[in-house]
Amino acid sequence: MDSRHPSPASILVLGLGNPLLRDDGVGPAILESLRRQFGDEDARLEFLDGGTQGLNLLGCLSGRRTLIILDALQLGQEPGAVSVLDARQVQELGARRSTTAHEGNAGELLAAAALLSELPDQVFVVGVEPLRLTTGIGLSEPVRAALSQAAARARQLIAGAQVV
Repeated sequence: MDSRHPSPASILVLGLGNPLLRDDGVGPAILESLRRQFGDEDARLEFLDGGTQGLNLLGCLSGRRTLIILDALQLGQEPGAVSVLDARQVQELGARRSTTAHEGNAGELLAAAALLSELPDQVFVVGVEPLRLTTGIGLSEPVRAALSQAAARARQLIAGAQVV
């Protein structure tokens, strides 16, 4: 690409969620923690707060090698449990039931990217089981306590990402 349209960073770390729905804001919270840890030093990384934009984020995936989504995931575990899913697991889960207040967004985003051949080679979701997805601000105690573990799992994925 030319200097007017530089290539995107090979690794996109995408925080999804709505901080106005309590624990649904865990994705952006993990994202901020990682952004502070990594800073802007690593040109292969881009951190993006996707909020609840859903398919509007599709263009952000183009040209990426790795996508790491940070989000709240309702998998029936104890609140605060941290899970790491790959693209196949997320698509299977999305076909079965809603996972968050904005559930369609991650699953639909990945399905649309796959349909358009824009899905990065490596896709992971680092999720935290929420306690409360109700109107309000602030993470519940179990979700807040899980932030460091979720960020550590995301750092491991970043470190292991295959970059060309």
